[in-house]
Amino acid sequence: MTEEEAEAIRRRIAELTLEHRDLDAVVTALAAMPFPDELRLRRLKKRKLWLKDEIVRLNMLLIPDIPA
Repeated sequence: MTEEEAEAIRRRIAELTLEHRDLDAVVTALAAMPFPDELRLRRLKKRKLWLKDEIVRLNMLLIPDIPA
């Protein structure tokens, strides 16, 4: 992997982390409402989980394989 590719992955991780943090705030605010939109809440939580999984996957690309 070239340094440019690694830097692009790091930038993408930063973008996804920011989106994950923003979604966390939205989910918290929505859940605190007296009658939250359960469907919207479920979709936002699913998106948040996907973002977390994608961040982990991209981080794994940055870690070189270590021979056993």
